[in-house]
Parts: sequence; C-alpha cells; structure tokens
Amino acid sequence: MPVPEFVVALRAKIGHAPLPLSGVIAVVLDERDRVLLVRRSDNGEWALATGCLEPGEQPADGARREVYEETGVVVEVERLLSVEALDLSVAPNGDQVHWLALGFRCRVVSGEARVNDDESVEVGWFTPDSMPPLPAHQARCLALALAGDGDPWFAGSR
Repeated sequence: MPVPEFVVALRAKIGHAPLPLSGVIAVVLDERDRVLLVRRSDNGEWALATGCLEPGEQPADGARREVYEETGVVVEVERLLSVEALDLSVAPNGDQVHWLALGFRCRVVSGEARVNDDESVEVGWFTPDSMPPLPAHQARCLALALAGDGDPWFAGSR
C-alpha cells in the first residue's frame, strides 16, 4: 500500500510510535443495491473502499477520491454513516496507527469497476446476501448503509 507523503514525513520524526490518522470507509451501492468491494493486495481479503484522508481534505471528498483511485468508479456521497475510533492497529513494519474512521454511503455516478491501483487485486459487486466476511467496523458501516436513511452511528453513543 502506498503510504501518503505526509505520513512518511511524520514517521521520519516519530518512528513507529502511535499516530492518529483520519480515514474513510465508502459503502458504494449501485442501482440494484449491490455493494462494491475490493480484494486487498496486502492480505487477500475483501473490503469496502477505504483510505487515509490527506491533510485539510474534506472527508466526503476523500471518500470520492479513494473509491475512484481504487476502482475507477465515480460516486456521489449520499450521507454520513458512522464515526468511530478504531482499536490501535500495527502494520507489518511496526508502524502504529489510531484510526478515526468516517463511514459514508455512496452511489455510483459513472465508470466501470476495475482494479485501478496496486492496493487491490480484484474488484467486484456483491449482493447483500452474498457478501464475504468483512472487518467488524466495515460490516457495521454496510449494515447502516443498507438500513436506509437513519441517523449516523457514533461509537460509544447510546
């Protein structure tokens, strides 16, 4: 996975110490409510389109950018699904990250889904009843997206 230049610069100063980063999770739905997934190149697992926000980037813009970079699909962001601080993650090289994950429901505007970068090895559309396993926070975003237009879910809220 390519590491954003601003993270490389920060890592040069702090090493592997925990770094707080903001990221987006995009639940992309087509006209038949199929879900767009990517098979990640680092672990071979299926996932929603995700990525790190650039400094100063608006979250919805980041979700649109990440979906296009990973799949070649242009989307419109419909709504915020969730805001959640994820557990500390540790990369294979030892880098530690505290992710603040913002989930968005998106609809396809144009483009044909394809592998569009080196972060994935396969891209596919799945019906909700044929989904492969997803990480818990991504499965939560998917459930919220499919549930309709309710209020966003905030971790720790009642």
